[in-house]
Amino acid sequence: MDQMPSTFPPPGFIPTRSAVSGIEVYIPSPPEAGPQQGVLEFKCPQCGATTAFSATDGGLTCTYCGYYEAPKEAPVGEKADKFEFTVETMQRAAQGWGEERKEMECQSCGAFTSLPVDSLAHTCPFCGSNKVIQRQAPQDILRPRFLIPFKVDGSACQRIVKTWLGSSWMTPSSLRNISILSSFSGIYLPYWTFNAATNADWKAEVGHTRTERYHENGEWKERIVTVWNWESGHVKLDIEDLLVPGTARLSGKLLGEIGAFDLNALAPYEPAYLAGLQAQSYDVPLEQAWDTGRKKMREQTRQACVGQASSSQIRNFNMKLDFADESWRYVLFPIYLANYAYDSKNFQVMINGQTGAISGQRPVDWNKVWLAIAAILAPGLLLGLLGLVTIPLAGIGIVIGGVGFLLLVIGLVISFILFRKADALDDL
Repeated sequence: MDQMPSTFPPPGFIPTRSAVSGIEVYIPSPPEAGPQQGVLEFKCPQCGATTAFSATDGGLTCTYCGYYEAPKEAPVGEKADKFEFTVETMQRAAQGWGEERKEMECQSCGAFTSLPVDSLAHTCPFCGSNKVIQRQAPQDILRPRFLIPFKVDGSACQRIVKTWLGSSWMTPSSLRNISILSSFSGIYLPYWTFNAATNADWKAEVGHTRTERYHENGEWKERIVTVWNWESGHVKLDIEDLLVPGTARLSGKLLGEIGAFDLNALAPYEPAYLAGLQAQSYDVPLEQAWDTGRKKMREQTRQACVGQASSSQIRNFNMKLDFADESWRYVLFPIYLANYAYDSKNFQVMINGQTGAISGQRPVDWNKVWLAIAAILAPGLLLGLLGLVTIPLAGIGIVIGGVGFLLLVIGLVISFILFRKADALDDL
């Protein structure tokens, strides 16, 4: 007779969720990867479950036994340390996620998404495709230095998106019942923040208009002339926390519409914040992001120079610009992403994981739009036709026709604005 093992559970087995109350179930442990420098493994101190945590309020909650662990790091806010652009700081910057994770590569859009090792996700959060490949996440990328933890609970997304889907009369009535309500994925998106001081000397011709009198053909007349004079000045700007997205996988327009993040909530990066959540490493490298940041800083400085001129009429503008005290941070911001299909088209929605602000794409019910435009134009057209019929009646028709023409012009303007708004809403 076989003897029972002396230890229980047997070596190589871990506890898992049981469907029957009072019955303990164990499964074989996943194969262990080779040791990696700076990689942590999460184990619940109460039940020993591995990588079974989810972070929604900054702390850790074991999804197996409910054990809760409060966050260890307090927010540091906008005073979080920055890196200078030097070879030394680049070499000593930490790499990897700091914990063992999987990487999912989408075969449709090319996005790389980092997942917990026990995640069963098989759908790309960026395009909704199921054509994905999973493998061990590399540890040779820059490690984020800070992040903003999730503050909006995943369950709140259902209320937010349901209200948003039905907030416009232009959308189909059936849109509120779409299955998007349960398809949101919490994901940390990469961002670069840049700081620099700009010093600029500028010079330009500045124009001022004046009225002058002149004599022509025996009479005095007036004309407006522009007098141009050279002006110059100096501008110094201290630009703090200029944000540049670290990914090109999402619409910059939609990212801008979910509102700003409060950088006062920045906390030192800890792998624990990613437990149970997805994350994306940057696909816009530091050098490329800094080039974008410098262009934005240059434009801000140019606007400041133009603002010093004594008039808005400027020509032959020239600016000599120097950058100083450049520094950067690699940070993660919390986002909820969802993709849904409607009428054979794919749409994307995102929610700010810190504030709950929402942005996304919604289909337009063009039947509603055309009916609304027809209703707006109808009064002008009807009065115009009535005016034509009543023209012989002592001029009454002219008055009616004139009113109809005015209403038609107003209706055309309103209809054009309405059409542009609907077209923008339907823009994919």
